Order: sequence, then C-alpha cells, then structure tokens
Amino acid sequence: MTPASLKHSLTDPKRRRLYLIVLLFSIGFILFYRYEREPVTVLDEIFRRGELRVITRNNAHCYYLYRNEPMGFEYDLARAFADYLGVELKVEVAHHWEEMIPDLLEGKGDFIAASLTITKSRREEVGFSDGYLAIEQQIIVHRDNSEIMGPEDLEGWEVHVRRGTTYAQRLQMMVARGLDIRVILHENLSTEELIRQVAEKEIEVTIADSNVAMLNRRYYPDAEARGAIGPKEHIGWAVDKGSYRLLERIDRFFLSAKQDGTFTEIYTRYYSDTQYFDDMDLTAFHDRIETRLPEYEPIIKEMAEQHEMDWRLIAAQIYQESHFKERAKSPAGAYGLMQLTRRTARSYGVADLYDPEENIAAGTRHLKKLYDFFDKATGDDRLLIALAAYNVGQGHILDARNLARDRNLDPNRWPVLADMLPLLMKEEFYNDAIYGYCRGTEPVRYVRRIMTYYDILKRKGIEAREPDIYDFFDAEDPI
Repeated sequence: MTPASLKHSLTDPKRRRLYLIVLLFSIGFILFYRYEREPVTVLDEIFRRGELRVITRNNAHCYYLYRNEPMGFEYDLARAFADYLGVELKVEVAHHWEEMIPDLLEGKGDFIAASLTITKSRREEVGFSDGYLAIEQQIIVHRDNSEIMGPEDLEGWEVHVRRGTTYAQRLQMMVARGLDIRVILHENLSTEELIRQVAEKEIEVTIADSNVAMLNRRYYPDAEARGAIGPKEHIGWAVDKGSYRLLERIDRFFLSAKQDGTFTEIYTRYYSDTQYFDDMDLTAFHDRIETRLPEYEPIIKEMAEQHEMDWRLIAAQIYQESHFKERAKSPAGAYGLMQLTRRTARSYGVADLYDPEENIAAGTRHLKKLYDFFDKATGDDRLLIALAAYNVGQGHILDARNLARDRNLDPNRWPVLADMLPLLMKEEFYNDAIYGYCRGTEPVRYVRRIMTYYDILKRKGIEAREPDIYDFFDAEDPI
C-alpha cells in the first residue's frame, strides 16, 4: 500500500473503523494472552493439584523443623497463603541458594519464599511480588568491638559474607568507591553461621539483612548490629515471569494479611521480644525455687515418682522451659510449664495445655518415652540425649548420631552428639541430613542449663526420693 492510498484509507470512515477494530482486537489479544491465558494455567494447575509448591531454604528464618513441627517465618507466611487459596502447602527445599531461581524456572515449584531481596538483576529473571518487609544490610560485629560503629569504620577490616549475595555486591561497590575492605567470600556458609562465628570471635565482621540479624540476636546476643551499608530495600516472593495471575493473588494475599492482622501475628511470632535472651539468671533461679516452685512441687514429685525419675531433674527442666510460669507460651507455639506443642499434647491426651497437672504429666511422660527410645546409650549420656531430644525432636538427634557414625565416633555418647549437633546448622551437613536444618547449639545450651539448675537444687539440700537419679539412669559418674 502506497502512502497516498494509506492516507486515503484513513480518511475513509468505514476503513478507519475497520482499522480501529483490528487494532483494538490485536491489543486485546495480547493483553489476554499476557494476563489471562498463561496465569490461569498456573493457578488452574495449583487448584487441580490442590497443592501449592513453595521453594524455600532450610534455615532459621525460612523453614526448619522444631520438635518435629515445621516452622519458619517464610514457611508460616506460605502456609497462610495456601490457606488463603484453599489448598495444601508442599515445601520444596533448595539445597543451595543459587538453585532457587533455576528450580523455579524449571517448574519445580510455583513460587519462591526465602527472604529474597528485590533487585534489578533478579527482576530480569523472575517476577516479584510487592515488597512485604523493609530491610537494611547491617554490619555485624562482636559486642566487644568498639572500633566499628558504621560503614566508614570498615576501612582496613576483613568482612566475611556468602558469595552471590547482595551483601557481596554492596561491599564490592564500596571497594570500587575506594574504601579499603577485604571481602572474604564463602561458598557454603549461611548468614546465621557467619553471625555465630562473629559471636564466638572466630571472625570479626559479617553483613546480614536486618530481619536475619534481629532473629539471631536471641540466639547470639554477643553479636551486635552496627549500622547499615546501604539504603532500605524490600524482600518479596518470586514467580516465573509468566505467572501474572499468581503474582496478583500473592499481592492480594499480603494486602489482606496485613489488614486482618495475619502478617503481624506471624511477624511477632519470630521477631518480637528480641531483646530477651534465655541466659541463665542464677539470682532469679534461686528466688523462684523459693517463691514459685513450692506451688508445683507436689505435682512434680507425683509425676516423677510414677516414671521413676528424680523430681529435682523435672523441676530443673520446667524452670528452663517456662521459669515456672504455667501460662507461658513461646513464639514457637509451645505451651505451659513444660512447653508442650499441640501435637505432643494431643498424643498424650492433654485437654488443657495450661493445666499444671496435665502439662507436667505429659511432659514427664514424653521425656521418659525419649529416654526409653535412646536405649543404646547408657548412664548420663542416655539422660542428656533424651533431654536434647525433648528440646529439638528426636529426628535431629538421629541426624547427629548419623554424623557421628560417619566419623567413626560413638553415637551414644552425649559429648560426641554435643559436637555433632551444631554441624547441622551448616549447609554442607544439613543438606544430606534426613531432618534437615537444626539450630544445633540450642539443645547443647538447653542441656547444660538444665543440669546446672539440677545441680543447684541438689546442693541446696532439697530432699529427693530414693533411689537417686543415678540409680535409675545407671550413671557411672556424677553429672
């Protein structure tokens, strides 16, 4: 068509209407294909399966098992989203950080929920939801470090971060601007592990997103945040670029969750009360065994007698679990004096989680059950392993025992397992573990504190039944 004929066609009313109809139809077809056809297919498949597949990471702030219960900030949000859609949630764990986006693009999951920072480079690969949490990249140092208070103080220091993270990118930008920082890149260390190393003075400095730093303060109080190395950013969920309708549902879910309080409830569960750390306060303990313990002492003695245990041990465990507060509730969803999960309570027929007698009876029975389960161990080892299993679940103890066997160590010795459990915080070990990531330092501290409280109770001369705990647990040496 010549320019003259095209001009004539456009001046003709009938032809002009025809061109307009064709143009509108073409635009509508494109929009339909982009916003309706493919996204409906993704949602149809989710509803057809009755299952929503989330790709996430096995760590403290995404997804992990605690006392055999699935937990994690991202997991709980994803589960709430599945409830919002009316389907079941299936967790697909990416063994390496770099695998998540490729796994999504290969169709191994429907979306990623793993505290992903929304960045320009990532937007080129995937579609992101609206940001649901504002974060900063914070400097993490030991509390004794008085030299580093902000990013300018990093001059001349080594900073340890994981390769491929936005932390590494930001630090390289600072180096490019002339700041003398030695950036040490690690291949398979999680941010939580690097925070632990700072807390234990194995390294001097790392970087962590503010939400990760906040969560880990309760576990590593010696690690402190000292300023941000960049502006505030947002984290979001990621989908395949073609999943527009799924993305729309995700955004609608977050809007609804923030309006009805669901988001705040989940956030509070993991990030509230971060100033409190379960450090031993011996002064408070001495006070509470005089003021609070007498109220529960008859019940504790009765239940301990039924299961042939020393009641002082049970009292020490109750203090560690709840500080003798019968209405105690943990962010992890454990209740009462012995911090029972709902699943454990149901298994022992508990009707009222906060009833002291029911709670102590079920908790004592559960400890005895674990003690019976680990019957290959003897003496003190058997008791301490049972206590650790009460804290994190027997599955993680079994994983630690497997690690011990792999190293030709005795899996029935508590000192061996106390060394193995923290390894389950490291990706190179928990990737191959049956029960996955475990905050392995927690049961070690848990056991140590209980035995300290128990020793105090014995030393105070509180009368115990006969035979003593050492007879029942076949101890070779005093605890």
